[in-house]
Amino acid sequence: MHVHVYCGDGEAKFWLEPNIELARNHNLSWKQLKTIEKMIEERQDEIRNAWNKYFSS
Repeated sequence: MHVHVYCGDGEAKFWLEPNIELARNHNLSWKQLKTIEKMIEERQDEIRNAWNKYFSS
């Protein structure tokens, strides 16, 4: 399970399992990545639920 994050500066991919971990980064700063990672941690239940709902259809 993973999540893609896109913004005007670049994009990143984070694995959600077994732990939240950066998989790929294109042009985002370390500070941006840490902010994104924190947001994913705070909303991981919502992200997982949306993933499961989308892929179980």
